[in-house]
Amino acid sequence: MAMIPNFFGNRRSSSIFDPFSMDLWDPFKDLDFPTPTSFPQLSRENSAFVNTRVDWKETPNAHVFKADLPGLKKEEVKVEIEDDRVLQISGERHVEKEEKKDTWHRVERSSGKFSRRFRLPEDVKMEDVKASMENGVLTVTVPKLEKKKKAEIRSVEISG
Repeated sequence: MAMIPNFFGNRRSSSIFDPFSMDLWDPFKDLDFPTPTSFPQLSRENSAFVNTRVDWKETPNAHVFKADLPGLKKEEVKVEIEDDRVLQISGERHVEKEEKKDTWHRVERSSGKFSRRFRLPEDVKMEDVKASMENGVLTVTVPKLEKKKKAEIRSVEISG
């Protein structure tokens, strides 16, 4: 038994195996190059960025974006439109204040800044963009320009 490396940390003292524990063996921890575990603050910010899920739906009249932002207030979220038709949704999840008497067993909710950018098509009315937030879901509606009617073709009689 002693010849087999313990890949899952020092768990021999515990009789309970937790398959969801984040206490895993890191084969790169003793090497000099940076790894995700050597910058926990960066990996936490990246997880907030990656976890911001956005759906983009096109209807006959508008482009509709829906972003899941649980626990955020509308004051903590920014929706911006740049001149070159770029929609940006950004904000920040703040870390919960830690008190000395509290004992944390697991921290899984992400915190930090997030930002998502989308290039809008040419057929949008950028000045009429509307945004609303309800139950942690941000909805951004970007109306489309009215389509021009197809040119009507009519025959012209040739005289002579």
